[in-house]
Amino acid sequence: MRNLVGLLFSALLFVSCTPSTADPFNGDWIDLTHEFSEDTVYWVTAEPFKRTTVAEGKTDKGFYYSAYNFSGAEHGGTHLDAPIHFAEGKKTSDQIELSELIAPGVKIDVTAKAAADRDYLISLDDINAWETTNGPIPDGAIILFQTGFASRWPDKKSYLGTDRKGPDAVKDLHFPGLHPAAAKWLVENRKFKAIGIDTASIDNGQSSTFESHVALMTNNIPAFENVANLDKLPAKGFHVFAFPMKIRGGSGGPLRIAALIADPLDRNR
Repeated sequence: MRNLVGLLFSALLFVSCTPSTADPFNGDWIDLTHEFSEDTVYWVTAEPFKRTTVAEGKTDKGFYYSAYNFSGAEHGGTHLDAPIHFAEGKKTSDQIELSELIAPGVKIDVTAKAAADRDYLISLDDINAWETTNGPIPDGAIILFQTGFASRWPDKKSYLGTDRKGPDAVKDLHFPGLHPAAAKWLVENRKFKAIGIDTASIDNGQSSTFESHVALMTNNIPAFENVANLDKLPAKGFHVFAFPMKIRGGSGGPLRIAALIADPLDRNR
């Protein structure tokens, strides 16, 4: 009996001390976040990003010290739309579970169509075409839509359709978005965690009723807007990690989002 216990202890000690050869983060990391600065694109009625210097330089004690204040609206730059943004009583920024923000990702690319029509609405046909090639959108996925508009950042007129500010500029917004019928179809037919897009809004710039937002957010599905670098992602075979600022009661907030593209050897395991 003592020999058996000794063998078991030795085996456990060997396993615990042997380094794992499987790295869960093996692959290529892609930052999907635009940096925040005075150049950051915000909604035309929103307060832009501002940074002021509190301290910067060598102190009288001989060490270097820097600190800054920053401010800005929840909805600007790469950011989260929490469900409460368009659905009363639904989740606020701080109520979204981490498990809803980490998931396998799929990318649906409509760049060519959006280049021809800057008011393009991503359709059910676009989703069906993706699934014909790649198979059904997997349960629990995060769906990212690439329109190619991230390449226009941070030129506000090119990206938004206008460089004017204020309520009167809303009518001049022109950029692609998700068709409400496609949003409703996804909600009713696919089980997914979140949606992201490389434009300023899930609804296109000329929308005045924001039906795609409403369709998603009444079902507690968050959205990520102004996502960067989607051109660096494949159609599938990657994981999304999206971490917004945890603002209590918030309708959204700044977002750091990244994707991990699986190592080619790991994709086939």
